[in-house]
Amino acid sequence: MIAKPLASSLQQWTAPLVLSAVTGALLLGGEGWQRALRYDRAAITAGQWWRLLSGSFVHLGFWHWLFNALSLVLLVLLCPERLSAAEWLRRLGILGLGMSLGLYFLAPQLATYVGLSGVIYGLFALGLGRQAVQERDRIAMACLAFLAFRVGEELVLGTPAWEARLMGGGVVAESHLYGIASAVVYGLVRGDLRPTGVKEA
Repeated sequence: MIAKPLASSLQQWTAPLVLSAVTGALLLGGEGWQRALRYDRAAITAGQWWRLLSGSFVHLGFWHWLFNALSLVLLVLLCPERLSAAEWLRRLGILGLGMSLGLYFLAPQLATYVGLSGVIYGLFALGLGRQAVQERDRIAMACLAFLAFRVGEELVLGTPAWEARLMGGGVVAESHLYGIASAVVYGLVRGDLRPTGVKEA
């Protein structure tokens, strides 16, 4: 089942809370931290490769950060998996790197990017995808359909003016697309997105 009691396991909440706290602390560091860590195509080309990962952990402002933090809360409620710290780090690293490499090679027009939403979309794809494929959970299937619709809407229509004003900038829909694509590849390799009985040991 998707729905589980909020207090079912402290382990489910630890990594999202730590991640929100770390990104919040970076936000308090001000614009200097954002400029130093954001995805910056020119800087990456010049050799600052760490930005392929660090760009996901800085934000445009408070509302941008809050929206991502609340998305992590929703992730735990919809996908209450007991993941180890090592698995969380793997997912954050692989999804963040995969998303940024997608931006670098497939979105050359994008100069800079910040935010965790591309990684979060990937985390949703992994969590909901496992439930849909292995448990045949219809709610998870509906959520995945909405996720796909949302990305398509963003790619076609762009960011609504009110949302851009609130967040301090437009949504980079490609980051969501490449975050999901990275999640699908990772999930297939690990076996999380294969039907039960197909997953390798």
